Amino acid sequence: MPELIEILKSLSDETRYNLIKLLLSHDYCVGALAKRLNISESAVSQHLKILRTAGLVKGDKRGYFTHYYVDRNLLKDAAKEIVELSETVQINSDCHKYISKNHSCCGKGEE
Repeated sequence: MPELIEILKSLSDETRYNLIKLLLSHDYCVGALAKRLNISESAVSQHLKILRTAGLVKGDKRGYFTHYYVDRNLLKDAAKEIVELSETVQINSDCHKYISKNHSCCGKGEE
């Protein structure tokens, strides 16, 4: 999943993280999100653009307004990849054979 880094970057901002939490509970338009988060509509739009670019948020046009929602499948896939990363088995190398008080397998001796 090459977009995982972009997803994580987009979630690293507290406002965007809060937008995702709101959008997981209900679809909202920009105005409603702005009121709920007590920020300007233009700020919400800028944050939504980043979340849309990462693929986390989609929008449906409903009359004059666009209602936004979370792409739950993408969010689940990203979470799954993070879990898989945390379960990666560490392979023991021969490095421990070379470690001594003054030497390491990685280059210069450590003091």
